Amino acid sequence: MPRIKIVTINILTDLSRWEQRRMLLLEGLAALSPDLIALQEVHLPQNPARWLAEQLDYPHFVLSPKLGRSESREALAIITRLPLEDASVLDLGGQDRIAQRVFVNLEESTLYLANCHLYWQPGESVARMRQAERLQNWLSGFPGDPPGIVCGDFNGTPETLAIQLMRQRFLSAYAALHGKEPDYTCPTPLPRSTWSVTRTFLGFFLLIRPQHIKLNWRGTLDYIFVDPRLQVIHSQVVLDQPSRENPRIYPSDHFGVYAEIEIPTNIPTE
Repeated sequence: MPRIKIVTINILTDLSRWEQRRMLLLEGLAALSPDLIALQEVHLPQNPARWLAEQLDYPHFVLSPKLGRSESREALAIITRLPLEDASVLDLGGQDRIAQRVFVNLEESTLYLANCHLYWQPGESVARMRQAERLQNWLSGFPGDPPGIVCGDFNGTPETLAIQLMRQRFLSAYAALHGKEPDYTCPTPLPRSTWSVTRTFLGFFLLIRPQHIKLNWRGTLDYIFVDPRLQVIHSQVVLDQPSRENPRIYPSDHFGVYAEIEIPTNIPTE
C-alpha cells in the first residue's frame, strides 16, 4: 500500500528574522523529505513558500492568497513532489481567511489534501466553529468518496468546539498514535518584532478578550486530521529545534506536525 509523508507548519508572516530562520526550515524539511508540505502565514509579496519549493526542488506549488485587504499580504501554500489536480479555494468567512484544497494522484488511488488557517480568537469562538462547519461541508460529496487529509493552523486548542467537530469526522494523526495531542505547538521562543507583538495584543482588545492575555500561554493549535479509512503509521512534532548559533532562533513561532500515512488501495465507501 502506498504511503505519504506530510508536514504542516505556520511559518509566521512576520519576516523580521527570516534570514536567520529560513535555513532551519529548509534543513528540517529536507531531512524529513515529506511528500506534501502545507504552509500557513506565507508572507506576500516576498513569498517564502516559493523559495522553499525551489530550494527543495519540489515541482508542484499551489499558492492561495487570503481575501479582501489581506490578499496582497498573506497566503496559504501547498508544496509537493506528487501530481496534483483541481486546486480550489474556500472563503471561510471572517478575517479574510480561506482554505485551499487539492486532489493528489497516487499510483492506484486519489485523495484530497486541504490546508487551512482558521479564525483567530482567544478561547472559545463561535466564528471559528462556523468556519470548521463550512470547511467540513466543502469536503463532502465528492464523486467516488475519496479519503481526505485536512491540516493547518486551526487556532483552537484540543478542547474547543471547532476541534471537537473535526474529530467527529476525522482522526487527529498525532493523537491517534500517542493517545493525546502534543503538549503545545505554539508559541516557540522565537522573538517576534515589536509590530507583530503589538498587533496580537490589539487583537485581544478588538475581540473583547483581554481576560485571555497570558504572557506564558502555550497550547496546541496545529493538527493533521485524516480520514479514518487511512492508517496513521507515524506522527510527531517537528521543526522544533533552535539554531545551533542562537538558541532563541527557531524555524517559526509554531512547531510543525508530521505524519506518515498508509493509503489502502481498496478503500470501502459508504
